Amino acid sequence: MHNAALAELGLDWVYLALPTPAEQLDTVVRGLEALDCRGLNVTLPHKQAVARLCRSLSPLAERVGAVNTLVRQPEGGWLGDNTDVTGFLAPLQASGNAWQGQRAVVLGCGGSARAVVAALVELGCGAIHVAGRSPEKLEALLAPCRSWAPQLAGLPWQAASPALADALATTDLVVNTTPVGMASATNPEAAQKSPLTSAELEALRPGSTVYDLIYTPRPTALLQAASARGCHSLDGLEMLVQQGAAALRLWSGLETVPVAAMRAAALAQLGGG
Repeated sequence: MHNAALAELGLDWVYLALPTPAEQLDTVVRGLEALDCRGLNVTLPHKQAVARLCRSLSPLAERVGAVNTLVRQPEGGWLGDNTDVTGFLAPLQASGNAWQGQRAVVLGCGGSARAVVAALVELGCGAIHVAGRSPEKLEALLAPCRSWAPQLAGLPWQAASPALADALATTDLVVNTTPVGMASATNPEAAQKSPLTSAELEALRPGSTVYDLIYTPRPTALLQAASARGCHSLDGLEMLVQQGAAALRLWSGLETVPVAAMRAAALAQLGGG
């Protein structure tokens, strides 16, 4: 996706994947700085840990508490930013729906959930419930957000509790930020999984929107079930494209980047181009 955009822009850069164990994150980030790398993206599970390795954070990244984009600074060190918010908002804004005052449920409480909460506040959503299985992780997400997201509330996500099903029955937007349902070459059977149980799926309100940040496979098991319930469905491919385009603008200093080329390359890689 990025390399297609770089080729169209005529930039003599290359975008590479660098799998990084958590215990080596500091070494890798400092090594890339020493190599004068222009910028990088950071994904699960490093979005929160990498913030402490940045010389400075953008106001958005500081508020969200998660970083997915690092930009090399002229004076040295990294600026940590978060383009997930821009990427997440793009398909919702393009839908034409009026999200002001709408109710939302966010599944999961990791780094992506933090960006989603910030985006939902920016959209003007009313009640926002974050469902988490770990009370400690859920509180860690909620605590720093309460000052700027008073409409935010935690939702214990326990198998024996009907609380989540009750919330799903009345919500307008459901966002899955968990990795449940993400397939890979080494774990293709994961595509059969949904983060919601059958009872929770049955609680989905027809006409609501279900947004799964996962884009492999397309559609995910969650989105297949949501569509069968009469819900509108969105996957994470456009978020991927738009957050990548926003990152490329930061690295290059260009206002316009070839988003269409990035989208086409992503679709081709996924077998949809």
